[in-house]
Amino acid sequence: MVSATELRPSTNAWPIEADRLSVKAGKHLAVDGLDLKLGVGVHGLLGPNGAGKTTLMRALSTVERPSGGRLRLLGEDATDGRALRSLRARLGYLPQHFGFYPRFTVREYVEYVAWLREMPKAGIPEAVQRVIERVGLADRADSRLKTLSGGMLRRVGVAQAIVNSPDVLLLDEPTVGLDPEQRVEFRTLLRDLGTDSCVLVSTHLVEDVVAACSDVVMVNLGKLVWQGVPAELISLGEHGGVGDSPAERGYSTILAGHRSAA
Repeated sequence: MVSATELRPSTNAWPIEADRLSVKAGKHLAVDGLDLKLGVGVHGLLGPNGAGKTTLMRALSTVERPSGGRLRLLGEDATDGRALRSLRARLGYLPQHFGFYPRFTVREYVEYVAWLREMPKAGIPEAVQRVIERVGLADRADSRLKTLSGGMLRRVGVAQAIVNSPDVLLLDEPTVGLDPEQRVEFRTLLRDLGTDSCVLVSTHLVEDVVAACSDVVMVNLGKLVWQGVPAELISLGEHGGVGDSPAERGYSTILAGHRSAA
């Protein structure tokens, strides 16, 4: 049973709308007939390993082509090759493992991504400086990427994802390597980004979702199994389940229910 919390967008189109979406990872059907609608705001994507989260994020970012169903992003058919170029200019994506050139500085790398996204050349330096400051790396802007810690590299990844001020922002495990203080700062950044964009954050950290997201999406075995607000998730964990907090126990309760019904 899906508890759907759907806030209809102020425009005519949902930023993310999937209808019976199926996506393969190799020969495996990783996303299987998934229905999903997401509006402006910060949405947390939860699910166990192998649930299909990363494959779903790759499809939403137009990296992976759906094998079935319908996917619309910002009102456009995301499977229409003619629309992809303009659509990708309005998306931001941080994959779970992103590639980079170690000899690039932070500034050079984010500028390079801005160029790849065909941002107006004159506005790139200002945009790059702005996002580097937003992720807390102003003092390392001219440091080479190979000298940065894992947590700093993750923040570089977030900077490149938001340099084009995307309308849809997809972040796969963005807080990996961040210390507790940095995670709190990142939650603030997420809430700020979600005021006028559709932000989807895939993570294993239930507490980050509860703290930063207005909507929670849970998937398992490639299917949407639950959608609701954090308060609902917490309430489901008040009287049982496995975990160290009500939110974690709510998460485990939903998964257990889906597994028993499967």
